[in-house]
Amino acid sequence: MNNAPLRRIVTVNNPEGLHARPADMLVRTANKFTAEIMIGKDSEFVDCKSILSLLTLGAAQGTELTLTAQGDDAGQALESIAQLFDAGFDETDLVRGVEPAVDS
Repeated sequence: MNNAPLRRIVTVNNPEGLHARPADMLVRTANKFTAEIMIGKDSEFVDCKSILSLLTLGAAQGTELTLTAQGDDAGQALESIAQLFDAGFDETDLVRGVEPAVDS
């Protein structure tokens, strides 16, 4: 088994950046996995399972962040988290005046 952490680059797409609501979504998603998940900007890496740590990154729209994960479900963790970033944490439609889809 390879113990090297997996890496993935993500970009903050939502207009307000990584503020409390998307940080909460990120923590909730990360906590579904047993892998150790870190996220960083430049040389500062923080625990992806800590909302306070995430907020210290000050990641505005357009910021590139590096995700790393190590553990049995590391690949799944990175994929799930990357999907949040790709979807702009479901905030991009709100800015355009379009209501997000609601599951019934």
